[in-house]
Amino acid sequence: MSKARFPGFYKLSVEERLEVIRRHGWLADDDAKSLSASDHVLVPELADKMIENVVGVMGLPMGVGLNFVINDRDYLIPLVVEEPSIVAALSSAAKTFSSGGGMTATADESLLIGQVQVVNPPDLENGELQVLASKAELLSKLNALHPNMVARGGGAHDIEVRTFPRSPDNPQMLVVHLLVDTCDAMGANIINTMCEEIAPDIEALTGGRVFLRILSNLTDRALVRGSVTVPTDQLSGKGYTGEEVRDGIVLASQFASIDPYRAATHNKGIMNGIDSVAIATGNDWRAIEASAHAYASRSGRYTALTRWHVTNNGDLRGEIEIPLKVGTQGGSLRANASANIAHRMLGAPSAKELAEVMASVGLTQNFAAVRALSTVGIQKGHMSLHARSVALSAGVPQELFEEVVSRLIEQNDIKVEAARVIMTELDGDVSSARGESRKSGKYQSPSSGKTIARSFGKVILLGEHAVVYGRPAIAVPIPDAVIAEVMDSDSPPEIHVPAWDIDGQLEHTNSIWWSAVSGVFEELGVAGKRFLVHVQPNIPAAMGLGGSAAIAVAVIRGVDQHFRLGLSDDEVNAMAFRCEKAAHGTPSGIDNTIATFGKPLLFRSGEHPTVEAVHFEKPMKLVIGISGQPSLTVDMVAGVRERWRRNHSLYEQLFDNFEMVAKTGLAAITEGDYRSLGDMMTVNHGLLNAISVSSPELDRMVQLARTAGALGAKLTGAGGGGSVVCLCEDDAHGVNVAGSLARAGYQALQVTV
Repeated sequence: MSKARFPGFYKLSVEERLEVIRRHGWLADDDAKSLSASDHVLVPELADKMIENVVGVMGLPMGVGLNFVINDRDYLIPLVVEEPSIVAALSSAAKTFSSGGGMTATADESLLIGQVQVVNPPDLENGELQVLASKAELLSKLNALHPNMVARGGGAHDIEVRTFPRSPDNPQMLVVHLLVDTCDAMGANIINTMCEEIAPDIEALTGGRVFLRILSNLTDRALVRGSVTVPTDQLSGKGYTGEEVRDGIVLASQFASIDPYRAATHNKGIMNGIDSVAIATGNDWRAIEASAHAYASRSGRYTALTRWHVTNNGDLRGEIEIPLKVGTQGGSLRANASANIAHRMLGAPSAKELAEVMASVGLTQNFAAVRALSTVGIQKGHMSLHARSVALSAGVPQELFEEVVSRLIEQNDIKVEAARVIMTELDGDVSSARGESRKSGKYQSPSSGKTIARSFGKVILLGEHAVVYGRPAIAVPIPDAVIAEVMDSDSPPEIHVPAWDIDGQLEHTNSIWWSAVSGVFEELGVAGKRFLVHVQPNIPAAMGLGGSAAIAVAVIRGVDQHFRLGLSDDEVNAMAFRCEKAAHGTPSGIDNTIATFGKPLLFRSGEHPTVEAVHFEKPMKLVIGISGQPSLTVDMVAGVRERWRRNHSLYEQLFDNFEMVAKTGLAAITEGDYRSLGDMMTVNHGLLNAISVSSPELDRMVQLARTAGALGAKLTGAGGGGSVVCLCEDDAHGVNVAGSLARAGYQALQVTV
């Protein structure tokens, strides 16, 4: 049993609780006595030396979170918070996590950024070049002034420059970033001092005037990642099966990922846990909050800081990525007796370890909140999150959404099927008013049985388009790209993809793709059955990420599993390929293959396609940049084919070059030489330009990525819009590349292969 687990702890008196944790070694005798006697409380005399105009002090409760196991180590977590239920919820959730081995967390680096603002330099480009050319001297000067910090492994590590051309509202600006490792100190004063020290040099180098010299509280160079896997059988309770709890949490996570109104509350729950530890340990919780919420908006749209999804074996997986720059040393900490006790209770952690603990607490609190909202919290009427997630999953349109949610809660039957019944009734009223007709009883009395299937998206590293002409291509999967839920209904087969605005009955929909799906259902013998397929894609449409193939695979696999048809992966792949041909004309087959098998592969098309697994010597960090400009694969493929027909000899030579690049890239992958692989990706983008499938947007994204430090970058997919894939040396470079794309207005997704 965990050393941090004390059954019945909440039933004890304060004195008894202190004695229990003292006896188990979490508190020294003096600290336990201090807490009991309240001589750790901040007194007005000391408070008067901390801020201005002091008239008194205000106390907050300090509690402890039990049952925590983080990186295979037991923790008792000090928490300072006034909101009821947070401590109990954290302890309960941590107990659930510990039964599966606990959480893991990593903080790869911990750098603060100092900003020196230069206004109206005469030449932005020259100013940037001058600063970067003097980087070594500037860093040496800064580190010479802080030898003790350098001796501890810290100091100024790098200098970067950002430029902002003149606009109607703003003058021309150049901003110098100092990247500094402040070791175990929070570091604000160190950073501000460094900015002051270097300002005259920056002014001289750029010819502009320096104004602000201040740290940034967006600490995206101090990212912490945490994760936990919870066996589904550990989630049951309060009248809910483990699968119901798991799926409710996933639905809530999906809701928070797409809706900033939900994401704000979702993230507030995360910060309930993190702030409680930050306050207990004397850290600047306001700076931590600012950084977290800024990071949640890094793509240009505010979204969730955690993600919950279902693993391949059906368990629940939670992940958090959050910037956390915290400290364990410094004058403000030493002046606070309570904070010192909290640090000792945690085992006197380093700043890195404390950040990992905080991220783990944030993930735990998020789980506790979402689990409650999806189960007992709904029963008690505290929140409507579950009803909203169900309505979202049912494909309820915006104009009916609030009314459907209200009725679900009122009738206390919060299920997808019930939402569809309500939606049909309301839609019938609207249709009557418009003089339209809709088949009555469409969703009445469906069976409660349902099946969930998943499929993969794809990123092509090397070889798109040429693969249609028999040359090899290398592709890697995007996990959980599409989730399909198949359930019985009282209507002929339907497929709903609300996120892509696809909605219809197969028998009433006239398109080549729908006809292909209908043909598959005929072949499977289910065309005469009554069922509904609700599809949730987690990748955007028409962005070169294999979305249509992933939908086809998820739908076919879901129907196969729902009706227990026993299809093999090869059969699923072949049927999905038929749908791809209907959608795209002459596809290579790579999209449906990777959507089915979900593994990195070398693919060569032809009458008998060949597929080989690709092994990566070490993890590969990718950033996918999404332009937001859709591209129709069928049009791009047809355009290349027409140009190939007109210039057959030239295009065959170009495709031979594609093959040479793909083979060279494969050898680089095998050897773990990702710098050479990056070179091949960049060359591949040039070849794609040569066959006229790139676009100004994609070229700009590739250039942004390379300038930000990507080893290589290229468009991925059919081109003409869509997405780019960028290979990065490590997580830090991935953050740089993703940030550069996001600042330019593009979406950025980080993937590890």
